[in-house]
Amino acid sequence: METHHRLSVAPMMAYTDRHYRWMMRLFSKRCLLYTEMAVGTTLTHNLDNRPLLDRVLGFDPVERPLAVQLGGEDPATLATAARVCEDYGYDEINLNIGCPSDRVQKGRFGVCLMKEPGRVAEIVAAVREATALPVTVKHRLGVDDDDSYDFMAEFVDRVRRAGCRLFIVHARKAWLKGLSPAQNRNTPPLIYDRVYRLKRDFPDLDIVINGGVQSLEDALAHLARVDGVMIGRAAYGQPQQFQRADELVFGEPPREPIDDLALIEAMDDYLHRQAAQGVRLSLAAKHLVGLFKGKPRARLWRQKISKLIQENPRRFDLTALYRDVFALAAA
Repeated sequence: METHHRLSVAPMMAYTDRHYRWMMRLFSKRCLLYTEMAVGTTLTHNLDNRPLLDRVLGFDPVERPLAVQLGGEDPATLATAARVCEDYGYDEINLNIGCPSDRVQKGRFGVCLMKEPGRVAEIVAAVREATALPVTVKHRLGVDDDDSYDFMAEFVDRVRRAGCRLFIVHARKAWLKGLSPAQNRNTPPLIYDRVYRLKRDFPDLDIVINGGVQSLEDALAHLARVDGVMIGRAAYGQPQQFQRADELVFGEPPREPIDDLALIEAMDDYLHRQAAQGVRLSLAAKHLVGLFKGKPRARLWRQKISKLIQENPRRFDLTALYRDVFALAAA
């Protein structure tokens, strides 16, 4: 297993875009980052539309190591999409076999495909044939009433025989009816022991655990039982906790953490460069709203950043805004 899989940030729609990923690299150089899910047909239907492909797949090299997550159910389509992603310079193709949203249900992909392990195996084989990149699968414990350990183990066994060597397991099952995507992230119980058992039963595979991991301390505890840990909402809500990830998880020498002012200065510079390229402030600055959670005046910061995003000015000074807000906290 590539060592960067020891810790990764989960793919999250509307969250893990290129701007968030750029900011995360201020905290950790080693953890693996993932894109938002890209639907295979979106890419293959727009092969001649370079501006659209750039919007969906473009990234700054500083974001690497970086995996792209693809969604879809047709092996040929996903093979073509994977070739496009390889040309863009991604380090891994990840297949979404875990999302339960209405959109993916209508397209018969996401977690629906856990019920069709043969189809997933065909997809893995087609993508592996089309690219030289590693192909990984992110899935759940089960779906609806197909939620036994044996069901999951049989799914993994079928897909591994197609050449997949790394499985990311969200340690909850999914309900296709009756729960929203948000409820499916929290309501079905976490059963970590099943993921640990999967690693014991398939020692030749790399198993990454996902779901409910809140901190680096949680991650280190899981790493005693599995090969890697993926953190989702906690990585978005408290990205600063990744400042020690390279040291604690990857064994890098300790380094001086970036302080809050330096973080805002870096983001200020980045956002101005993005604005010069025509990117709307609201698209790039939304990831700053939740920073400084738990600190004095954090609520005022949220209010002012939210107002700035709503106004979407062409001229802005985030560093001055930060100094104004937190000078009040020090006074």
